[in-house]
Amino acid sequence: MTTVNKTTIKLPGVDLQVVRKGSGPQVLLLHGDDGPEDRLPVFDRMADHYDVIQPVHPGFAGTAIPEHFDNLQDLVFLYMDLIDHLDLKDAILVGFSMGGWAAAEIAVMSTQRFSKLVLVDSVGIKPGGPFDRDIADVFALPPSEQTRITWHDPLMAPDPATMTDEEVQLLAAQRVALGFYTWEPYMHNPKLPHRLHRINIPTQLIWGESDGIVSPQYGQALKNMIPGASMVVIPKAGHAPHVEQPEEFMKHFLDFAKS
Repeated sequence: MTTVNKTTIKLPGVDLQVVRKGSGPQVLLLHGDDGPEDRLPVFDRMADHYDVIQPVHPGFAGTAIPEHFDNLQDLVFLYMDLIDHLDLKDAILVGFSMGGWAAAEIAVMSTQRFSKLVLVDSVGIKPGGPFDRDIADVFALPPSEQTRITWHDPLMAPDPATMTDEEVQLLAAQRVALGFYTWEPYMHNPKLPHRLHRINIPTQLIWGESDGIVSPQYGQALKNMIPGASMVVIPKAGHAPHVEQPEEFMKHFLDFAKS
């Protein structure tokens, strides 16, 4: 079994935790608001085929948010430094939810070091009008409603009642970090739709059919803004299709990555 390599990389102003596993072509994986994916089967499956590189967003997995950070753009520029530091070449850029937003922001600045882009139930745009609720307000909803719109199978949702105190504290800290990066404007960059035309590498969107945070219709709007992008929708999956339907997710990912 390939071991997971966890290191701290010193970048300007930030000591960044990076999880790495596997060998082969490079995949830069930007995790979503639930935290790093390295404990999930999908991470291991990717590592069977690729050198999977996953930075841990500062504020997640017990890490601190740097004092000079204000919003998601600081995270994006941190990862631009990481990309140069690692000297990535023809890597596949993959982003989940908030990480998908960050991946799209990176791709509109430069795709020089990437061969393909995969966005999974990504946020980042607001296709509707000022009074349209394009993205569910996860900070205002009661836990039961948030579970309902996030998961196709509610039994897949993390249950704080079964967690240790340390795990509950970690979950709470990650929720604070999510708000820090995505609050204003909520879960999107108004300028991003006017920049997505710059993405000039093959792009695939993978979406959960039952996603109630950003619906497949939202995903379609995002797809239409990226030249030549394709989209697949996975049944019986919500906002995290790689968790609820990992085999189906990996099939679509590998078909696209190896095409």
